[in-house]
Amino acid sequence: MIDELNRNGGRLAHDQRAIQEFIPRHRYELSDLRFVQLGNRQADPVFSRLHYLRSARPGSLNFGLVDPVSRLPVTLCSVSSLEWRQVGRQLQTQFGVPLGAAWDVSRVYSFDVAPPNAISFLLAKVRQVIRQEIPAVQLLTTAVDPNLGFVGASYRAANWQQWMSIEARPYLYVHGVYASPRQLRTRFGGTNLAELRAAYPQEKFEQSPTKLLLPSVIYCCRIRGDTEAVLPGDQRRLRR
Repeated sequence: MIDELNRNGGRLAHDQRAIQEFIPRHRYELSDLRFVQLGNRQADPVFSRLHYLRSARPGSLNFGLVDPVSRLPVTLCSVSSLEWRQVGRQLQTQFGVPLGAAWDVSRVYSFDVAPPNAISFLLAKVRQVIRQEIPAVQLLTTAVDPNLGFVGASYRAANWQQWMSIEARPYLYVHGVYASPRQLRTRFGGTNLAELRAAYPQEKFEQSPTKLLLPSVIYCCRIRGDTEAVLPGDQRRLRR
């Protein structure tokens, strides 16, 4: 939904100016980029200012493809333990993935200078390093929101599979800026807008007025071996 993106999009120019030193300027071939683990100092400003969620996921591992000269990431992602309980339970019940053995690709961002296929190449590298260094992890997951125009092409190109979907929920805003339920819980202690308005009358809490029709799609990738396809009839739609 373009209108939902535009609510944050008005801040984009300001946010880009605020983190000029983190924005790559030159194009390179995919073969010239270097895969690295990124510290929070490099990753957090990008996710907090330029990613549509306007936040970095605390406690994540960050990875990126950096250009060979400035060492700035042109494509980056964060990975952390899956905390989505409904998804975790379904993975355990339907696919035999133990609770705690799935990690979530929670943020992905690619600058305009990134070459084609940069995201799928990065995802393949992340899978490889997790397989080598974090053996307890069996599966990577991510959520793709088609209501914002995302279609999951980079995940499919990296051989991820659609395994399930989950009901859409309204977008929430504080003073016109998108806020995830996690952010609301962290900042204000809850997600019930009526209670938050009563507790914080100086804040402006809003909910998107448009009903979201499309569920978020959950893509998955096994860390070891091939990731099996799941027929549409076997894909469950989870409730929030």
